[in-house]
Amino acid sequence: MTVEDEYTEPWPAHFSGFMELPDGYPIDLLNLVLYRETACYPADHPQAHDGLSGADAFRIYSEQSFPSFAEVGGQIVWAGRMEGMLIGPVNESWSLAFVARYPSATAFLKSVAHPDYKSAVVHRQAALKTSRLIRLKPFDPALPGG
Repeated sequence: MTVEDEYTEPWPAHFSGFMELPDGYPIDLLNLVLYRETACYPADHPQAHDGLSGADAFRIYSEQSFPSFAEVGGQIVWAGRMEGMLIGPVNESWSLAFVARYPSATAFLKSVAHPDYKSAVVHRQAALKTSRLIRLKPFDPALPGG
């Protein structure tokens, strides 16, 4: 595993930590993704020699995985492209940032276990140089202490 591959899939310890968090309320997942210039598919994948960009491969992943996401009640609540760094490493850059909301952690787990997702994830892996997936618990900022 190279350094750039270390953050394209959950590490077992991170996934275990996710599983230990409470369930039963909506969760948001902040996604920060950096595309590869050229998608990197396994050599035996039908699209391995198509010369797709990372953005193209991520688009395929998004289209193919969306049904499993929508089926569990998931929704994209915000998406945007990075324009510049105000606070943080100046050499850190992201191709896309978005927040995916799930009705619960169980709904997220059901989504990623879905056969449509499992067949689509190869496109995500091919697309990304690195990524971050951060679980957030929504709160009402108008209330004291959220």
